[in-house]
Order: sequence, then C-alpha cells, then structure tokens
Amino acid sequence: MNIWDKFSLQGKTAVVTGGAMGLGYAMAEAMAQAGANIAIADINLDMAKDAADKLKEYGTECIAVYCDVTDETSANKAVTEVLDRLGSLDILLNNAGICMHENSEDVTLDDWYKVMKVNLDGVFIMSKAVAPEMIKNKRGVIVNISSMSGIIVNTPQNQASYNASKAGVIHLTKSLATEWAPYNIRVNTIAPGYMLTAMTKPTFEENGPMVKRWMNMSPMGRPGQPEELGGAIVYLASDASTFTTGVVLTVDGGYTCW
Repeated sequence: MNIWDKFSLQGKTAVVTGGAMGLGYAMAEAMAQAGANIAIADINLDMAKDAADKLKEYGTECIAVYCDVTDETSANKAVTEVLDRLGSLDILLNNAGICMHENSEDVTLDDWYKVMKVNLDGVFIMSKAVAPEMIKNKRGVIVNISSMSGIIVNTPQNQASYNASKAGVIHLTKSLATEWAPYNIRVNTIAPGYMLTAMTKPTFEENGPMVKRWMNMSPMGRPGQPEELGGAIVYLASDASTFTTGVVLTVDGGYTCW
C-alpha cells in the first residue's frame, strides 16, 4: 500500500466529543477531509447539527448526536445512536473539556469535581462506552485530547484542577493502551499547547501581560491554529500509525522544550 493511502480514513466512522466548535470541530473537519464519516457528539445539539451540516461538504456522512460525557447513560445512548445511524464506530476522539483559572486555596470542591468529571471521567466514560464494539471487532482507535498542561505547570495563571485532570488523561491513555492492545485497539493522546480558537481569540487580541509571557516562553512565539492539529489526528486515527499506541503527541510550538 502506498504510504499516502495509509492516511486515508475512507469508510471509517469517527465520534468527536465536544466537536461542535473549536479544536474539536477542526479535528473533525480534518478527518472528514480524509474520508471519515463523522458523528459530532456534543451537549449542545443545535450547534452539533450546524457543525455536522458544514462537514457534509466533504462528501461523507455527518450526523449530530446529543452526548453528556459525564453521564454513562448518555454516553452509551450516543454510541448506540451512532451505530444505528452510521453502521460502525471505528474512531473515538475524546475532545470535550473545560478549564477554570483559580487559586487552589479558593477552589471549591464542587468546581474541582466539575473539571475532573468532564476532563478525566468523561474520557473514561466515553472510552468505556465504545470499548464493547471495538473489542467485538478486534480493532479501533481512541485519541484523547490532553494538554501540555498535563506535562508542565502553566504560568502565570493558576489552574491546578485543569493541570491535574490533563495529567490524568495522559496516564489513563497509557493504561488503556496497554490493557486494550490485545484487542488491536490503539489509544493515544494529543497534547496541544496554546491554541487560537474562537474562545481564546479575545485573550490573544488583548495581548496582555499573560499572553506576552506565554509567547515569550514559546520558541515559535505564537499560538497554534486549530487546523494545525489536523495532521496529528489523521495520523493517529489512520493506518499510518498501526504500531503507535500509548503515545503523547505534543503539539505546542516547542513550549515544553524550555
């Protein structure tokens, strides 16, 4: 097989949590461009439907399903709906996540649990939901979105709950990779750095002291564009990476080098 053919996702179905906007949508778009059918699984169903409609321009089947990644019943129902409507489930992209900037001494336990529930528990809940189908088929790909914040501690903002949750995602990724390797299920994680999305754009446009500090600490001196994660997700989701599992693919403009 030609090496470029191995990057094709033709005929495969990918579920993207939190895929209605931002990084999730950009990675869903990249997989659609590579030929995958896409299920946008999001807690905001209207936005998910809009995203799925836009992705149809690439000629693949794209649907929207409601999914609360913190609720096991919702996750299982979403997986069942994807199988019923698209017929298969080959790739799971665990992208849904939240962040809170707050001093640790001021963080309430409710806020701590909220971040953990979405960022870490949600990854496990969704992975567990797709596992029976992938184990039955003896194949599958799970890609978790962690963060460089799971590798280093960000500064100057304080976000212990986010950092800890993303470090947990990295170790959960490695744990599932080793546990499910006998079923030919590959589990990897992408750890993005500072990215320019619709949500972060106002912060970067303000170019305040925090942004200047971030960029001064980055060798490339700029935030990443959402589409710059496209190559990473297509590689990890495709047959180009059949011997790759348990890997943390850091895409951060060199930030973690210093």
